[in-house]
Parts: sequence; structure tokens; C-alpha cells
Amino acid sequence: MRPMPFSLVGLTLQELQNFMQRWNEPSYRGDQLAGWLYKTPVASFDEMTNISIRVRERLKQEMILHPCKIETIRVSQDGTRKYLLSLHDSELIEAVFIPEEDRRTVCVSSQVGCKMGCTFCATGAKGFYRNLTAGEILDQILQIALDVGEVPSNVVFMGMGEPLANYGALLKAIQIINAPWGFNIGIRQLTVSTCGLIPGIQRLGREKLGLTLAVSLHAADDEKRSRIMPINRVYGLDELMVALRGYVAMTGRRVTVEYALMAGFNDKMEDAAALARLLKGLLCHINLIPINPIRAGLHQRPRPAEIEKFQAMLQRDGLTVSIRKERGEDIEAACGQLKGEWEGVDHEASW
Repeated sequence: MRPMPFSLVGLTLQELQNFMQRWNEPSYRGDQLAGWLYKTPVASFDEMTNISIRVRERLKQEMILHPCKIETIRVSQDGTRKYLLSLHDSELIEAVFIPEEDRRTVCVSSQVGCKMGCTFCATGAKGFYRNLTAGEILDQILQIALDVGEVPSNVVFMGMGEPLANYGALLKAIQIINAPWGFNIGIRQLTVSTCGLIPGIQRLGREKLGLTLAVSLHAADDEKRSRIMPINRVYGLDELMVALRGYVAMTGRRVTVEYALMAGFNDKMEDAAALARLLKGLLCHINLIPINPIRAGLHQRPRPAEIEKFQAMLQRDGLTVSIRKERGEDIEAACGQLKGEWEGVDHEASW
């Protein structure tokens, strides 16, 4: 692997201040850098106009500004934008921008590939290569902000990889996204998705951050869930439910339960009844996701009438349920479709 070039993206305000002091510059230079990195992101050091030319020239000589580089952008008919980004070691990741009337959401990746192996997810088929740094996570947001001309209102960690398997970088990225000197995005506008890594759920609960935890459940019995999600062979449903109830108790926040409906597998009325029993007493919101097609996929989505019937049965049991309106499916930007690959093109990133 090539050595990673040094980038300021991913440093906290204190780290930026310390960095400038090591250059014999006043600490307020770190505050200025934080402004250009996170609050008013720029594409080059030359745009940091309140920093001396001497310091800017040294920055250009000794480091890079952005650890990610946009290679391609695909635009959906609904306005969703999917970004293929290259990293210093030529690995590729994907991120998504979802514009809506009341919000601008960025979906970011936390790993290159994924080792969880869920059968309905294109990322898992790619295999696992490495974790992303906090800077690489944050730079996905910055690259999109530079492209669309605005910093997003919401960030979801639902791209490539299992966020809780990269806990240190995830937590640092969250802190910078939320900080007043950082992106200044409210903690309740952040969502972390997990396939059910119980130690990570418990650790995140102890942080008491107040963000939204989304758990990919997708089956309400151990046998079925283990067939599509290998993580269930390590952390079964009983143990997962204990962890989720503990998370709610520690944070006071309801959990989002993601349930991808797969025709003939987990979409029957007995599946809905099992799900209602499993979630009874848990403060949660159920998000039903008609499964999205992936290449060589084993699963198909149910008919709309079957999806609505499944929702109605859960609602009769007193559960809060919504059906996700998928965005960007025509450009493979929807849930489970990100894979971080060129469409039939060999590539070597140029840094």
C-alpha cells in the first residue's frame, strides 16, 4: 500500500491549533484552517485567503488538501447523485447525495468493501480491503459540498462498510460533523447504521450522543437471519434485542429497525407476526425497505400490495412503521447497491 499523504481533513480544532503552533504560527491559524476545511470548504489552499501566502505555499509543498478525489458522478432522474471517489492507494468508494424538499442528505462509506457478507448487499460481494480514516469519511461530505454548492443538513453512515467495525474513525468523524467549529450539523441529523455489531452498539450507547441508531434486521428468527446475514451466527437475535433495549435505556432515543422485504423469504404474514413479537416493548420505528436489485442478486422485491399488507399488520400490533421511498435506484445508489467499482473500466488513481 502506498503511504498515505498527510491531509488536514480529519483533524479536530485542537489538533489544527497544535499543528500551526508546531510551525511557529499563532494558534488562531488553526481556527482559520478549520473554517476553510469544514464551514466554508474550498478546493485548494490558494482559496484560503486569510492565511498568509507563505503558509499556503508550505501547505501545498508538504501535504494534500483532500484525501478523496471524485472520479465519476451519476445523476438519477429523481436528482440523487452518486459519486465514485478514489483514494490515495487507488481503492474506490461511493457516496450519495439525496436532495429533498426539507433536507439535503449525504450517505457516506466507512470502509473500502465490507466483511459482513450480507447476501442482499453489493458491497459485501466486493470483499473487505481496509477501514477509512476519519479524514476519508469526512472528505466524502466535503467533495459533495463542493460539487453541489452547499453543506448537507443530514449525514447517514449507510454507505459501503460496517460503521461500527471502524469505531475510532467513525466517532472522530461524528465529533467533527457535529462540532460548532466543524460542519455544525445537529447530532439528531446523524444516523449510524449497523448490521448488529453488539460491542459497537453498547459502546455507542455509552457515548450518549443522541444520534439515530439504525439496525439492519431483515428477519425475525435466527435461522432465516443467519442465512442472509452471517453476523447473526455470532450475535443472535436474543442478544441483539438485549443490546438494543440497553441502547434505548442509555440514550433515551428510539431505534430505527430496517427490514428489507424479500419476496417469498421474509414477507409473509407469519414473518410480520414474528417481527411484532420480537420488537414488542422496544422503543423503535420500523423502516420497511423493498429489496433493491443487485447484480447476481438472490432476492426479489414483493408486489406493492404485499408490502402494504405487511405494514398494515405491524401497525395493527401498535408498531410505528413506514415504507422507505427509495432514491437513486436507476443509478444503483439505493440501499445495498453501492459497490465502489468502475463500470467495466480499469483504473489506477492518479495522485
